[in-house]
Amino acid sequence: MVKHISTVIGDETTRLSRMVEEVLKLSLFESEKSTYNMKELSVNALIEHTSEVFSIKVANKEGKLTTILNATDDIILADEVHFTNVIHNLVDNALKYADKPLLLTLETRNEKDRVLLSIEDNGIGIPKEDLKKIFEKFYRVSTGNKHNVKGFGLGLAYVRKIISEHKGTIKVESEINLGTKFTISLPTLNNATYER
Repeated sequence: MVKHISTVIGDETTRLSRMVEEVLKLSLFESEKSTYNMKELSVNALIEHTSEVFSIKVANKEGKLTTILNATDDIILADEVHFTNVIHNLVDNALKYADKPLLLTLETRNEKDRVLLSIEDNGIGIPKEDLKKIFEKFYRVSTGNKHNVKGFGLGLAYVRKIISEHKGTIKVESEINLGTKFTISLPTLNNATYER
């Protein structure tokens, strides 16, 4: 009985947390100018922390999480809360849309004066006709009857908004039944032109 009640409490806490997160995302879109608490942030350290947070969830899906930290210049100016949410959102999506043991790779590298962060999975993939729309508010890719993934279609719109307001870009590559790769590109601290 205690175990059952604990599970119910855990599930409801997760559900409420998600609802709060969606409301916060929506309010971010509705405010004309968002304010961020910008500070120096190590992308490599964030990826290491993300790996620790998600390693048990990936293991529970009989998966494997690989971390490759090749970026030597990985310090950016970012709002830690929002930027962490962005990474967690993308990793969480990989877990939600895994239809087999998940192979998830988080990788950092440098390219000229930027740090690149990629999140790659072997999940169900995104149809080509949906790729151009996935960053739109309220857009949800149809997954048929196979997957019961809840949400309001704000996650990736939020991701793009935060990346854009951090002077970055995000691109996606995907193939059905093979997986999806998101790549975020951000200016490193020495090349950042943010308002402090």
